[in-house]
Amino acid sequence: MFRAQSGQASEVAPDTSFVLTRADGTRRYIEVASVGLDHRSDAFQVIRARDISRHRHTEEQLREAQRLEAVGRLVGGVAHDFNNLLTGMMLYCDLLIGELDKDTRAYRHAQEMRMAGDNGATLVQQLLNVARPAGAESRECAVNDVVIGIQDLLTRLIGENIVLKTSLAPDLGAVAMEPAQVQQILLNLVLNARDAMPDGGRITVATRNCSLTADSLTETARWVELRVTDTGCGMAADTLNHAFDPFFTTKKPGRSSGLGLATARRLATLQGGSITAESEPGKGTRISLRLPRVETHGPNIQEFQR
Repeated sequence: MFRAQSGQASEVAPDTSFVLTRADGTRRYIEVASVGLDHRSDAFQVIRARDISRHRHTEEQLREAQRLEAVGRLVGGVAHDFNNLLTGMMLYCDLLIGELDKDTRAYRHAQEMRMAGDNGATLVQQLLNVARPAGAESRECAVNDVVIGIQDLLTRLIGENIVLKTSLAPDLGAVAMEPAQVQQILLNLVLNARDAMPDGGRITVATRNCSLTADSLTETARWVELRVTDTGCGMAADTLNHAFDPFFTTKKPGRSSGLGLATARRLATLQGGSITAESEPGKGTRISLRLPRVETHGPNIQEFQR
C-alpha cells in the first residue's frame, strides 16, 4: 500500500483469483487486480479482470504429467517381469485346455482362466499407457463394440446386487482411440460405480452423439459421449474437485491406487477429448467421457438393454 500524488495510484490491492463453474460443469479461472486512485478529493477503484484458464490448465497438465511420469517409470520396471508371469500362466492354461473335454465344467473354467490372463496382459499395457507419448498413433474404434464385448465381464465383476443397464445409440460415430484404452476406461468407471454401491443399485452405461461449441471456435465440433451413471452414495464438492487427481482415493488402503480416473483423463486428453464428473451426496454420480467423432463407413451397432 502507498500514497501517491493527486491523480495517481494511492492503493494497490494484491491480485486474487477465483473459479467460475458453468452450467455444463466446465470451469473458468478469473484473476482480479485492483488499484485505488485519488483525483480531486474523489476516490476511485480501478478493477481489472482477466481469464487465466488456459494458463492454469497448462500448469495443471504439467504437474500431472510430472506425477504420472514417475508412475510410468515405476510401472515400466515391473511390467516386463509381470508379463513373463502371465505368459507362463496362459501357456499352462492352453496345455490344460488341450487335455480337457470341451463339454466339461473344468474346460469352461480353464477358458475363463485363459481369458483372465488376456485381460491381465491388457491391464499391464494400459498401465504403460500412463507414460505413453502424446504422438502415439491410434486407430478407429467403435465404442458400442467395446461396451458389448466387455458387458459379460462387467456383469460378473459388479456382483448380483447391482443391475447393469446399457443404452447405446444405434448411429454412434467412431473415435480415434485404441479399443483396449476405451475398455480400460470403461472398466475403471464401472468398478468405481460398483464400489460406491455396497448395498446394491443400478449402473447405466450409455452412448450418444453430441455437439459442443468451444469459446475459441466458430464451428461446432462433433463428439461421441460415453456416460456411466450410478445410483450410489455420490460425492461431496471437495471430493469431486479432486476425483481426477493422481493417487487421490477415498477407498481403504490397498483397495485402490487412485490412478484410474487420472489415467482415463490423460488418455482422453491425448485424443483431444475430455472427461467430467457430476455428483451430489446421496444422488449418485455420472461420469461423461467425450471423444472427437471421426468419419467412418457407418454404424453397425444396434441399441439393446441388459
